[in-house]
Amino acid sequence: MLILQIETATAVCSVALSDAGKTIHHIDIDEPNVHASKLTRLVEKVMAETESSLSSLDAIAVSKGPGSYTGLRIGVSSAKGLCYGLEIPLIAIDSLYSLAHGYQKFHRSLSPETLLYPMIDARRREVYTAVYDSSLTLKVPTRAEVIGDDFFNDISETNSVVLFGDGADKFSDIFSSKDQISVVNGFRQSADYLSEPAFQAFEQSDFEDVAYFEPFYLKDFVPLKSKKK
Repeated sequence: MLILQIETATAVCSVALSDAGKTIHHIDIDEPNVHASKLTRLVEKVMAETESSLSSLDAIAVSKGPGSYTGLRIGVSSAKGLCYGLEIPLIAIDSLYSLAHGYQKFHRSLSPETLLYPMIDARRREVYTAVYDSSLTLKVPTRAEVIGDDFFNDISETNSVVLFGDGADKFSDIFSSKDQISVVNGFRQSADYLSEPAFQAFEQSDFEDVAYFEPFYLKDFVPLKSKKK
């Protein structure tokens, strides 16, 4: 049960190959603006280093968003192209869910009172986020939020809060004095985190329509104006 996985929702460009929900091999490049130039090469490298062929794949899984407009467009377009050519199913995994799944993968002993806030940077103090409990049950659905000093004032005293992802790093200083809140710096997206969710989706035949599927951008694309005259 081989699934090729593509993650391009953030600055990280990542590709993984999994077998029945277990990652065989993955490569992550944490550099901005490399998706267009390196994604195809990463796919080729992962397949070569695992001595696998594209014809042996059972499905393609892609991180569907929210996240970078350009990154998502490149990742989804590549995934759809592979599915068309190979005539195999397309699986789309929510980017925040896969990020939360990745964090839980390394922290299996979380207390039931822990709330997970995966965060993807959306510029300035805004992030794309959702809230999951320690068993990855969705508590608050995906939305764009501007995080201020008082954002967690309504959290119950029994809960502990963990922030992670490239959107969380910028809040380390803001919440450093609050014992309930932990900010995990440097925790990044990876196609590795798609392995279990993608396999579960495959078993349930939870596939996308390759012809009509579009990324979950959450917000409309707004191009930045050049500062050059």
